[in-house]
Amino acid sequence: MSTEARLATALEAWLSAPDHHLLRPDDPHYPPLLREISRPPSTLFVAGNPDVLTLPQLAIVGSRNATAEGADTARSFAAHLAAAGFCITSGLAEGIDAAAHLGALHAPDGHTIAVCGTGLDSVYPRRHTGLAAQIVAAGGAIVSEFAPGTPVSRSNFPRRNRIISGLCVGVLVVEASVRSGALITARHAMEQGREVFAIPGSIHNPVARGCHRLIREGARLVETAADIVDELGGLLAGLRSGDEQERQSADQHEAAAGGVISTTVSDTEHADLLAAMGCNPVAVDVLASRCGLTIGELSSMLLILELQGLVRSLAGGRYQRINRSVE
Repeated sequence: MSTEARLATALEAWLSAPDHHLLRPDDPHYPPLLREISRPPSTLFVAGNPDVLTLPQLAIVGSRNATAEGADTARSFAAHLAAAGFCITSGLAEGIDAAAHLGALHAPDGHTIAVCGTGLDSVYPRRHTGLAAQIVAAGGAIVSEFAPGTPVSRSNFPRRNRIISGLCVGVLVVEASVRSGALITARHAMEQGREVFAIPGSIHNPVARGCHRLIREGARLVETAADIVDELGGLLAGLRSGDEQERQSADQHEAAAGGVISTTVSDTEHADLLAAMGCNPVAVDVLASRCGLTIGELSSMLLILELQGLVRSLAGGRYQRINRSVE
């Protein structure tokens, strides 16, 4: 049997199972933040609940060879952040990834998403088959851009890292060596305009050196989960407080008036920001000057608007307003 035929057979069998989904970018369950990255997956294979993909997500990543202290830290941060309202996203790997998933599962009503570098017809590493089942049973999801039947390949794991960061509003690195794949995820996050957080460690600990490097490069040093909630709490509140009925009413009014939908947002400041953006791409520092905001304040507001599908991030730290025409 050819490779193409084998993959087609595996896909057909996988899709026949309950709670297995195939999402395209035009699907309402396709994550809005992921849709805006430079190379969004053309297809997402999802096992579990696709609704969690549209929740505000925070990635927790780090070394496969985590210390006991690092694993405990990842579990604790994940539990607190999940309780605060974030869906915890990671890569189902050994070490920090597994600890993050478990921490989220232990939180009341906690959700977690695992992004895999293989097809979803098999779990890698195999010892995490039970963990994957727990994630799905708790209302989370297992996600991959690779079709069922795709075998393990080392080259696929760096590719999946852009999805981990692309799904999330921020990335926390708990422990990482200077050659860790977690640093690849963090750098994707920086390129995508996401917040990057890192936990410092001992100067004698080799799996702390990657975190120290990220901090020197501009990642935010954090010591408690509350540090992240303080930084992203406004973003989380904004995502929760959007008034969909008001937005639909304004859309209908604008459509009747001129044929272009001008989507409203949850407060006047966000509406003023959209107006200040104009129609052309604009750099963050220019926009901050126009609006009289700090870069931190502006970044949080832009992430809210991006999640709502009202702006898109572009290369070079620029953003552009999205105008939706009525069909």
